Amino acid sequence: MKTKKELKAAYKQTKPTMGVFQIQNKVSGRILIERSTNIPSKWNRHRTELRFGNHRNKQLQNDWNEVGEENFVFSVLEVLEFEENESHDLNKELKSLEEMLLEEMKIEAEMKY
Repeated sequence: MKTKKELKAAYKQTKPTMGVFQIQNKVSGRILIERSTNIPSKWNRHRTELRFGNHRNKQLQNDWNEVGEENFVFSVLEVLEFEENESHDLNKELKSLEEMLLEEMKIEAEMKY
């Protein structure tokens, strides 16, 4: 069994999941697509804002209030693998990945948040 110190060190070495994700309304099919260097953290922020009724995307907030949390799905579309000693801009790479996915998906305007 690992000591508290070993568990803490292992946690600090854990790299967050980076990539592009979506929040989908299962009732209407509308989706919000975003990129993040820490997807779990970003999801937590979205859920917290939605649960407290103060999400910056008012249409998403209205739908959340109307159909309920159980009718939304959070899913990862693409993961960007973490590489040690990266010298390139992760945010730029994530933006390119998001744009590529949006182009591939060709989402109709009325289906986006």
